[in-house]
Amino acid sequence: QVQLMESGGGSVQAGGSLTLSCVASTNPYNMAWFRQAPGKEREGVAVINGASTANYAYSIQGRFSISRDNAKNTLYLRMDNLKPADTAIYYCAANPSISLPVAWATGTDFPYWGQGTQVTVSP
Repeated sequence: QVQLMESGGGSVQAGGSLTLSCVASTNPYNMAWFRQAPGKEREGVAVINGASTANYAYSIQGRFSISRDNAKNTLYLRMDNLKPADTAIYYCAANPSISLPVAWATGTDFPYWGQGTQVTVSP
C-alpha cells in the first residue's frame, strides 16, 4: 500500500505560478500528476520515474516541471504561466513497478492515488 497526500493548490491569476507537493508513505518508482477539470475526463500531466526521467503532456510542456526528492518521498509539480484552462483538481498517483506502459496518461496503470488538490486560475 502507498498512501499519497497532495498539498499546494490554491487560486491564482493567469500568468501566476504554483508548486504542488505530494508526500508518499514509501518511494514508488513511478509517480505522476493527473488532473480533472469539471465536466472533463482525467488527463495525465506529467510522470517521473525513480531515475528522474520525466515525460509531459503536450498541453503543458514548457510551463510545468515535475521533480521528486527521493530522500523525502516527495513529488513536486512546478506550474508556471498558469492559464484558466489549467483549472482542475490535481491528483498525485503512484505505480511501484519499474515498467510503465507508454499509455501512462490514461491513469489505469496507477493503483495508488491521493485525494487531490484544487487549482483555480482566474483570467
